Amino acid sequence: MVEIIGGYGMNKQELIATVADSSGLVRGDAVKAVDAVFEAITAALKKGDEVRLVGFGTFSVSKRKASTGRNPRTGEPMTIKASSQPKFKPGKLLKDSVN
Repeated sequence: MVEIIGGYGMNKQELIATVADSSGLVRGDAVKAVDAVFEAITAALKKGDEVRLVGFGTFSVSKRKASTGRNPRTGEPMTIKASSQPKFKPGKLLKDSVN
């Protein structure tokens, strides 16, 4: 079981420390492992692929269409350009583990 340090959440350095502790890796190797996972997910999303981790969740890219919004200061209409956003959908095991 992972203990959250400080009670506010987990940052990257705490994730690396947890990976090192739970896997027996030295810290330097844990850094490489965590970075490699992040880089692999990022590279797949850049290509437009999904990353499915059964039980954990799915990383994907959501396409947002261009739309019209309003400038909050002036109220003038403005165009919001189309963009791609990373998206994460938790899997059943992850959802069940937090409930």
